[in-house]
Amino acid sequence: MTPRKTKLLAKLQQQLSGEIHLDDATLAANAGDKWFASHLPDAVALPRSTAAVSRILRFANEHRIPVTPRGTGHGYVGGCVPLRGGIVLSTVRLNRVLQIAPQDFVAVVQPGVNTAKLQARVEARGLFYPPDPASRADNTIGGNIVTNAGGPRCLKYGVTRDYILGLEVVLADGTVTRLGGRTHKNKTGFELHRLFVGSEGLLGVVTEATLKLLPLPPFRAVLAIGFGTMRQAVRALHASLGSGLLPCALELADAFTLAAAYKRTGSERLRGCRAHLIVELDGQERSVRGEIALLKKLIAPLRPLFLEPGFGAEQCEAVWKIRREFSYALRDTGLTKLNEDVVVPRGRLEELFDFAAKLQKRHALQVACFGHAGDGNIHTNVMVDLQQPGAKERSEAALDDLFRQVIAWGGAITGEHGIGIAKQRWWPLAVSEEARALHRTVKRALDPRGILNPGKFV
Repeated sequence: MTPRKTKLLAKLQQQLSGEIHLDDATLAANAGDKWFASHLPDAVALPRSTAAVSRILRFANEHRIPVTPRGTGHGYVGGCVPLRGGIVLSTVRLNRVLQIAPQDFVAVVQPGVNTAKLQARVEARGLFYPPDPASRADNTIGGNIVTNAGGPRCLKYGVTRDYILGLEVVLADGTVTRLGGRTHKNKTGFELHRLFVGSEGLLGVVTEATLKLLPLPPFRAVLAIGFGTMRQAVRALHASLGSGLLPCALELADAFTLAAAYKRTGSERLRGCRAHLIVELDGQERSVRGEIALLKKLIAPLRPLFLEPGFGAEQCEAVWKIRREFSYALRDTGLTKLNEDVVVPRGRLEELFDFAAKLQKRHALQVACFGHAGDGNIHTNVMVDLQQPGAKERSEAALDDLFRQVIAWGGAITGEHGIGIAKQRWWPLAVSEEARALHRTVKRALDPRGILNPGKFV
């Protein structure tokens, strides 16, 4: 850190007592996320108010100090790594639920509110906030917003952006602006609040969100189904969607993932299972029980290894508890997990699993696939022993092949995690030059000095 920057940050620390931290432990704790990169910031800001966020950004913009917004750091692409140093602006202290309004079906929250805790609070009042990223027990609404987080329930209920009615945002120069509102329909001007959804901290800092809520479905049921082949599982998935029913979740996992999960959880139904499908339905109890019976009848001719229903929240959560262990189970293998959240058109699912098998043979690497099959978002994990000579180069070649094929199918290189640092290499392949130029135009308009999250994809 230069003497000038040291002096400036000390001055800011004096202005915002208790909110600017320069100690080594705090800097190290905010240097990276769940990806394989980190960089120490020069300071960490932990503001307690929108006014403090505004003051920090105004100061940083005036003195051209980089600012990297950050939630809890549970991202998988290095999106909150402060590549240029400067200030990490963490929103974890902005963690109040400001309002839950049952009559309006809205919640007003600060960005540091934990996702799972918010869901529990609104459900206690008969309301429902559907977005359910797998790490919802650890992440926050603000991080969900800037990554447009999804989860298993996306199939029926959509992703985070579908629940953002309004935002309070602090722009790079410290300007505080309120966008959208609290009505469920609003066509007054551009939908500027949605511009910040999925923006990865490049355009502004969200300091408040007005979220759409739904009535809480009174009943849930689930089918856990095992198959001897992935082809059978994909056929069952298409049969489910072709039945006229709309499950809230359809999750699919391959043999390597299931073997690792069996070893971690000891769940007997996973032993020898080559493909696993979870189908969840929700709604009124009588109709849900009838729909489960219909699905069992449709899927039975495909000769599943097992077809186990679960009724009610407790039995459903028992199934999802095992599903949430999949990622940890893959880490238990001792291999490094390169988690790629690719998305393909639904009709390409079987081809994606077949292609993953070809990648294994071509590059001599294990590839483990599981995820949100209902919307084509399959986490394709390239498993690498980085101690093995040439493994890093083979993994990069495998990712090149994977992303090129996904794009050729009309898919996307990321459905949930974002670009961050991890996918910068493939950004020009995934998005046209015209679209990249438009991104740069928006970035320059909102952050002309380029202080927000510099070094990332725009």
